[in-house]
Amino acid sequence: MTDPLNHRRGFLRRVIAVVPAAGIATGAGITQVACTDKPAATETTARSTAAYSPTYLNEPEWQFVNAVVAHLIPADDLGPGALEAGVPEFIDRQLETPWGHGKLWYMQGPFHPEADANFGYQNNMSPRDIYRHGVADCDAWCRQNRNGRNFAQLDKAAQEEVLHMLDDKKIELPGVPAKLFFTYLLNNTREGFFADPIYGGNKGMVGWNLIGFPGARADFMDWIDQPNKAYPLGPVSINGART
Repeated sequence: MTDPLNHRRGFLRRVIAVVPAAGIATGAGITQVACTDKPAATETTARSTAAYSPTYLNEPEWQFVNAVVAHLIPADDLGPGALEAGVPEFIDRQLETPWGHGKLWYMQGPFHPEADANFGYQNNMSPRDIYRHGVADCDAWCRQNRNGRNFAQLDKAAQEEVLHMLDDKKIELPGVPAKLFFTYLLNNTREGFFADPIYGGNKGMVGWNLIGFPGARADFMDWIDQPNKAYPLGPVSINGART
C-alpha cells in the first residue's frame, strides 16, 4: 500500500521544481525529507485567511481564489493546505507588485499564443488583468451553466469539475484563455505555499516543514549529501523568523 505521507510529500516535492528558487529562499535547495510526519497548523496559520483584507482582489475574486486554492493544495490529516497557509494573501499581494502589473517582461505585440515558451510571454494582459477577467468570466459561466451560482457557491464536486474543464480547455472564456487562467492559478498557488513567509504565504512555514526545507539558513551544506535523512533543525525565514 502507498504511504499517504510519502505520496503527498512526493507530489509537493515534484511540483516545487517549477517554483522559482528566489521565491522560496535565496540559494537553497530541496534534498531532505520532512522533519516531522504531521506538520501541525499553528494558531496563526488557522487565522491567516480571516485576518487579511485584500488590496487588489474584490470580494467575488477573493472568494473565488480562496475556493480554488483549497482544491489545488487541500488540507488533510498530514497538515494544512494552501488556504491555511495564506496562499490567497500571497496571490493578492503579488498582484500589487511590478510582476502583477506586467512590468517585468515585454508586452508589446504581435503575440503568438501557440509559440514555444522560449519565445517569452505571449499575451497583452498583465497577471492582474488575467485574474480580473478570468474570475469574472468563470463566475459568469458558472451562473449560466450551474443554476445561477458563482464558482465559490458551488459544492466541492462541481468546483472540481469546473477546474478540470478550465485545465482541459473545455470552457471558453471571452476575456482570457481558460488554460492560461488555470495555469496562473495553479502556479501561483504552488508559489504561495512554498515561498518565504515574508511574501504572505507559507504561514507557519507549513510548506517548508512538510518537505523538510531549511529555508534561509546560512549553512546546511553538511546535509546536502544525505538524502532521505530528516533535517534536524526547523526552517528559518529571510527575516529570521522560525518555527
